[in-house]
Amino acid sequence: MAVPARKTSKARRDKRRSNVWKMDAPELVRCPQCGEYKRPHRVCLECGYYNGRKVIDKD
Repeated sequence: MAVPARKTSKARRDKRRSNVWKMDAPELVRCPQCGEYKRPHRVCLECGYYNGRKVIDKD
């Protein structure tokens, strides 16, 4: 059975358990058409516009 050659230090153990590796929330920008928040470089789900053009027909 494999056994670690050396004891893992507290600093190394705690670095691994830290919250540094958690994913961040996505950045949000305001839609220039309707002013709602949306993810950058994506179609606005509220008004259906992307880059000044209507892409999705929203009723």
